[in-house]
Amino acid sequence: MKSEKPTMPEKSVVFGTNEKWRINRNIFVLGFAFMIHFTAFHGAANLQSSVNTDAGAGAFTLAAIYFSLILSNILLPAIVIKWLGCKWTMAWSFITYMPFIAAQFYPKLYTLVPAGMMVGFGGGPLWCAKCTYLSVVAEPYAKLSGVPADILVVRFFGLFFMFYQMAQIWGNLISSSILKSSLGEDTVSLNETWTTLIGDVTNSTVRPPALNLGSCGVNFCSGSTSEENTNLVPPSETKIHVIAGVYLACMAAAMLLVIVGVDSLTRYTSGRKISNEGKSGVRLLAVTLRQLRHKYQLLLLPVIGYIGAEQAFMAADFTQAFVGCAYGISNIGYVMIAFGVFNALAAPLAGGMVKLTGRYPVMVTALILNLCLLSALLRWRPDPDQWFVFYLLASVWGAADAVWLVQVNALSGILFPGNEEAAYSNFRLWESTGSVLSYATAPYLCVRTRLYILLGLLIFGFSGYTTIELMEYRVKKAHHRERNFDLVGKSDS
Repeated sequence: MKSEKPTMPEKSVVFGTNEKWRINRNIFVLGFAFMIHFTAFHGAANLQSSVNTDAGAGAFTLAAIYFSLILSNILLPAIVIKWLGCKWTMAWSFITYMPFIAAQFYPKLYTLVPAGMMVGFGGGPLWCAKCTYLSVVAEPYAKLSGVPADILVVRFFGLFFMFYQMAQIWGNLISSSILKSSLGEDTVSLNETWTTLIGDVTNSTVRPPALNLGSCGVNFCSGSTSEENTNLVPPSETKIHVIAGVYLACMAAAMLLVIVGVDSLTRYTSGRKISNEGKSGVRLLAVTLRQLRHKYQLLLLPVIGYIGAEQAFMAADFTQAFVGCAYGISNIGYVMIAFGVFNALAAPLAGGMVKLTGRYPVMVTALILNLCLLSALLRWRPDPDQWFVFYLLASVWGAADAVWLVQVNALSGILFPGNEEAAYSNFRLWESTGSVLSYATAPYLCVRTRLYILLGLLIFGFSGYTTIELMEYRVKKAHHRERNFDLVGKSDS
């Protein structure tokens, strides 16, 4: 016999007239806190592959983040949420990101990689708690508003990701503004003067190496270009330290905002059965892994892996091989602002379009955008004179990424009601798998090869998602026929 915890009698919670406003406030505050927090994280992560190039430290640090995130998603989310609750899980997880920013003050492989591992261990519970929070609060809001809960889940995710993706704007604006400034350039000027004096004495002409634009873009291979291209020379330590200081302050502010401004989820879970409640750590792990037995979850894995891989390519390869190599490291942030703006605009728009057109046409639009984008990257040769193309590509990428994030996140909640923690844990698990494989192979595979892999994964992933839509369509069609048959039978009787 299994020992069960005594169940308390369910209480019907009566909400006041302002409860809808309160739920909206919680979502806004949560989104704003994530925006501030990931202003720091995204701003730092976008520079890793271009700034911390010694021994591939930047790329390996990003790989370490997502490798530990894989372990975190398997082992930690359900049990940490059980101990701390969703609100305090998010506040605690914000703290685990801070050592990654602090390591930028002394960026070595042995400081960056452990700090990156801490980010991953906090990231699993953080994202699972966020997804669970948004899915759960949609249920009481649906009762108060009369809007179906599945539509509200998409709407809440769209609103949240609008805030979240704005982090790309502010984080990159901070980094590029500081990198464009004259901070810490006195030492560089002195060195250049000293080098010039030596050149005069030895009657030799000192010239900076010419830009090797032919090795940028699709022809870029990590480690073979940085020494030939002055655009890839890392900025001064002073600038990096100032950026890190600002980012640390952002993370501290985000943590305080969650603690003070977000209600505990227990306010909305009275009488709601949560499948993972009261289980031991081993059984919680089994719940996460058992989710893989569901055919829908298996069919979602390739598209989830693609989301992680395309985000990793954007953060590591596009920023270094296209923007940094041809346009300059100091312009990476400005280009990524375009990504963030269109990501933030497309997130709520994608949620609203689903109500008008259904989910599948919106997903097809994202597929077409990504196919055009990847084809353009394979054919275009980056040129700093064509500066608008960098911003155009980043904008299209941001819009497509928003659709994938909002729709696949929401789909994970819609397909597995009552098992949100296991479903979102699997989402982060396989998204992280795609990211870690992409980051880990960045120092070894040229950009052309990586683009072809990304293209194949996109087609494979969308095929799996389409299969889910077809299966759901057949189930609904069969159910509709059964209902019509029942109605006809009753009428004949």
